[in-house]
Amino acid sequence: MLSKETLEACSRLIPSDQPLDERNTRNRSMPVAFARGQQDLLRQWDREHVWHAFTQMQDYEPLLIERGEGAWLVDTDGRRYLDGSASMWCTVHGHRHPRLDAALAAQAAKVAHTTNLGLSNPTAVEFARRLVEVAPPGLEKVFFSGDGSSAIETALKMAFQFWIQAAPPQPRRTRFVAIGEAYHGDTLGAIGVGGVDRFTAMFQPLTFHAIRVPSPGGPCPATGTPAPSLAESLAAVERVFTAHAGEVAALIMEPLVQMAAGIYVHPPGFLRGVAELCRRHDVLLILDEVATGFGRTGTMFACEQEQVSPDFLCLAKGLTAGYLPMAATLTTGRVWNAFLGTHADRRTFFHGHTYGGNPLAAAVGLESLNVFRDDRVLESLPPKIERLREHAARIARLDHVGAVRQCGLVAGFDLVADKTTGQGYPWQEKRGMRASLAARSHGALVRPLGDTVVIMPPLSITLDELDHLAAAVEAGILDATA
Repeated sequence: MLSKETLEACSRLIPSDQPLDERNTRNRSMPVAFARGQQDLLRQWDREHVWHAFTQMQDYEPLLIERGEGAWLVDTDGRRYLDGSASMWCTVHGHRHPRLDAALAAQAAKVAHTTNLGLSNPTAVEFARRLVEVAPPGLEKVFFSGDGSSAIETALKMAFQFWIQAAPPQPRRTRFVAIGEAYHGDTLGAIGVGGVDRFTAMFQPLTFHAIRVPSPGGPCPATGTPAPSLAESLAAVERVFTAHAGEVAALIMEPLVQMAAGIYVHPPGFLRGVAELCRRHDVLLILDEVATGFGRTGTMFACEQEQVSPDFLCLAKGLTAGYLPMAATLTTGRVWNAFLGTHADRRTFFHGHTYGGNPLAAAVGLESLNVFRDDRVLESLPPKIERLREHAARIARLDHVGAVRQCGLVAGFDLVADKTTGQGYPWQEKRGMRASLAARSHGALVRPLGDTVVIMPPLSITLDELDHLAAAVEAGILDATA
């Protein structure tokens, strides 16, 4: 809810006969249609003071979400929207889940925050133990941080320091290998292994440069060259490892599907093949499951589907079911042991975050794992994945929809000017954004990746709600490409 000060300011500046906390009689579980003058004032403040991520503020038109319930969000007008992007891919159980709300409140009644630097709290300890229990075999150590980029930075720095302190040391291993069109976050280290030019190119002078191998999940965006085959992709990885023998610290990738690249789905066997090459060449494997983890691909972690256990597993987003910022980097005993020694040895990992191991976030994350178990969330996904596949097949027949890619409960639809040739629209026309904005008028909030429209709802969405969501996206695409 809005703060008391904001409510008073609205009431003072914009007189209204309708109290700000008046319930919306159209849906008693969804409060408040704000008075028009009050909404105008909030929108004005939003434009004047809030700098929104990945948003051209000159074109920004405010939409203020007041609350949510389940798979639905409600704005300050009282309008309802299906949350078709799981609030940036993280609200796996939907909004206001009663068990998660209760876990948060119970922890707040104990302590809201303690530092993780040199001490701990029971909730974070229990959460770490549960993460180890559900993670792939061999991942026994948990380093908490604040967000997905931080989890990636942690893994990169650990991998670098590991080789300096390994027995025997291999200080030449300072390079990282990444997949083409990779996205691993926006901090400088994450940009170093990122490959989506529109996000990273400007900042390349500030960071290091990863060695890139072509993505087998989609065409090269610069040249339109088709994606390499599985055999060609694995051969490219092996050539890099051979050419840079003794220089590569780690390879980093998203398993099964590259999310922010445009839902680029890898061919079966690619992850497994990369893992085998990493073992053969003694290269550490970092898997970024910030977006793919916690059921999104149909299993708790995507890497389970090819029986791969990495050296580092990076988690965020769904880690706390979208309730609070938290990330975790899981690693092995082999990596852990390289950091052990006396104070004089200076083998400590000198890296940390103020809110690492925050007990409020840990409490919600722990209860989220309980919900996965008790509500058999993973077992409920196959019918939803199949229903999404049916909708994707129908939407694929639209005149201006090109390639369609799906992995689990996520699908991406490329908008094209010419379906026969696959020619895209000029990027300046912002067709993907126009389709997403149009979907709002049909009752759904989705966010595009360039001209790829993405459906990625909460895992808790019902089949009827999924039907509604797909229909809204289809209508939005038709509106934007008419």
